[in-house]
Amino acid sequence: MNVPRGPGRTEHLVLPGVLTAEQAARTVAGITGIQRPDGSIPWFTGGHLDPWDHVEAAMALDAAGEHRRAAAAYHWLAREQNPDGSWYAAYTDGVPTDRDRETNFVAYVAAGVWHHYLSTGDETFLETLWPTVYAAVEFVLELQLPGGEIGWKRAQDGSWPREALLTGSSSVHHALRCALAIAEEREDPQPDWELATGRLRHAITGHPERFLDKSRYSMDWYYPILGTALRGEAARQRIDEGWDRFVVPDLGVRCVLPNPWVTGGESAELALALWAMGESDRAVEILRSIQHLRADDGLYWTGYVFADQAVWPQERTAWTAGALLLAVSALGGDEATTAVFGGERLPTGLLEPAGDPCC
Repeated sequence: MNVPRGPGRTEHLVLPGVLTAEQAARTVAGITGIQRPDGSIPWFTGGHLDPWDHVEAAMALDAAGEHRRAAAAYHWLAREQNPDGSWYAAYTDGVPTDRDRETNFVAYVAAGVWHHYLSTGDETFLETLWPTVYAAVEFVLELQLPGGEIGWKRAQDGSWPREALLTGSSSVHHALRCALAIAEEREDPQPDWELATGRLRHAITGHPERFLDKSRYSMDWYYPILGTALRGEAARQRIDEGWDRFVVPDLGVRCVLPNPWVTGGESAELALALWAMGESDRAVEILRSIQHLRADDGLYWTGYVFADQAVWPQERTAWTAGALLLAVSALGGDEATTAVFGGERLPTGLLEPAGDPCC
C-alpha cells in the first residue's frame, strides 16, 4: 500500500541551537523518505529494519504530526507479528534476516502504540492494536527470570539464555508500563503484568548483579532513567558518576568505552533521559553538541570517530533522527511525548517495599 502523507507539524520541534522549523521539517521528511510503501521504516533506504528502531522512528513521526504514516508503521508490525507474539530481530525488504527474537525489540510496540493513541485519541486504532500489544507482552514475560530481570532473547531454535541485559530490561520496563496504561484505558486489568513490572523495576534499581556486565556501554549508564525505573536523587547520582566517562564536550556521547566514537542516537537518548529527570539545560547542551552530525538532507550521521576526525559508519539512520526529534519534542512540551517518557502518568505496576529507589 502507499502511505499517504499527513498534515505534519513542526512548530513545537523548534529548539534554538538545535532545530529551526525548516530544519525540523527536513528531518521529518528525511524519515518519511526512508519509510517503505508498506509502512515499514528501515534504518536507511535499502537497509535492514529492526522492530525497536522502527517504533522509535514511528513515534517521531507522531511527534511531528505525521499520524497516518505512524499508524502505517504499527499496522506493519501487526501484519508481521509471529504467532508467538514476537518479531524477528531484523528484516530486509520485508524478509527476516535474523530470526532471533529479542525481548526489548518485541516489547517496545507497547510504548509506540500508547504514544500514538495519546497523539491522536484514536480509539479504533487502540482496539485494533491491542491484540498485537497483548501477544507481544505475553511473549516477553515468558522470558522473565526468577529475579525479575528479562532474558534478552529467544533463539531461532526456541532456546533462550538465562541472561539479562540492563539496557534491554530497562526498555522492557518502560514498555510494560505503557502496556499497563493501554490495559487501564481499556478497563482490562492485567494483574500478572503489574506483578512482573514491579519485579523488573526491583531488579533494575536494586540488583545490578542480575545483569550481564555491559558497563562500558553508555546505554547501560542512562537507560535505567530513560526506561523510567530511576528518578530523583538516585538518577542524579548515576548521571553525575558517568558524565565525565561518557560525555565528550562539544561532540556528544561515547557509545562504548574506551572507543573515541560518539553517536547521535545515544546522545539524543541521553538528552531525553536528562529531560525526564528535570535536567533540561544539560539535555539542550547535549543536543547542541551533536549538530556536527547533521547532514544537508536533515538526517544525522550515526557516529563520529573523533580520533580520526571521521564520520563512521557512512550511514544516516531514521532512528538517529527519530531519537533527536523525540528529545526535542519532550523539551518542547508535546503532551504525548512527555506523558510516555516522563513516566509520572504511567502505571507503576506492583509497588516495591519502601526504600527501593524507584519512581
